[in-house]
Amino acid sequence: MTVDVLAIGAHPDDADLGVGGLLCKVAATGRRAAILDLTAGELGSRGTVEERAAEAAEAARLLGVCERRNAGLPDGGVANTPEQRLAVIRTIRALRPKVLLAPMTPDRHPDHTAAHDLVRDANFFAGVHGIETGQPAYRAGTIYYYHAYEDFGPEPTRVVDISRVFAQKLEAVRAFRSQFYNPDYPGPETLVASKAFWERIAVRAAYWGGRIGVSHGEPLHGTIPVAMDLPPELENIP
Repeated sequence: MTVDVLAIGAHPDDADLGVGGLLCKVAATGRRAAILDLTAGELGSRGTVEERAAEAAEAARLLGVCERRNAGLPDGGVANTPEQRLAVIRTIRALRPKVLLAPMTPDRHPDHTAAHDLVRDANFFAGVHGIETGQPAYRAGTIYYYHAYEDFGPEPTRVVDISRVFAQKLEAVRAFRSQFYNPDYPGPETLVASKAFWERIAVRAAYWGGRIGVSHGEPLHGTIPVAMDLPPELENIP
């Protein structure tokens, strides 16, 4: 099976938070989107590994992605090493995505920062024939980077209009009942489990949507120039 888009996150819920709207839109067009969680989130203050796996599966169903995998890397120990790159290389070669979505740096969470370098380098080495995994070499042609929930560093180079699918994205994120604001779930108070954090999800989407003149948006960071014949605003002018 191959996919059009592969979103990679350090933990279950990272991709859902950062690019869940884009994944919804991809799936709605009939294209194939998948998620690779690098870790099972076993160091999380709330939720067991089993709970988080079930929540991730439900979120994937709500987003419409065709497959969700877990690389089994150590939570709190994501690193750009040859061994960890191989785990990502195998998935890239298996799914052969046209577009990769990966964590952006800088980020307050060390695993997110490490995942940025790990995915970037794994994609390059996935195209190197000398690295043997029993699969044909393959390298995604495009990588876009995203912040899961806080926008550090440079301004994004793209903002995706997710206005029509924002409610669907929010429902998918809500599937992580152990992680986000849920007064009925027993567990310690954390930043992401607070009511204020939950409300900021909508505020952030509204902010980036406002920057492009729509109700909700998701920011992306690109690293290569975008080719065009004319600026998009001029393309349909007779």
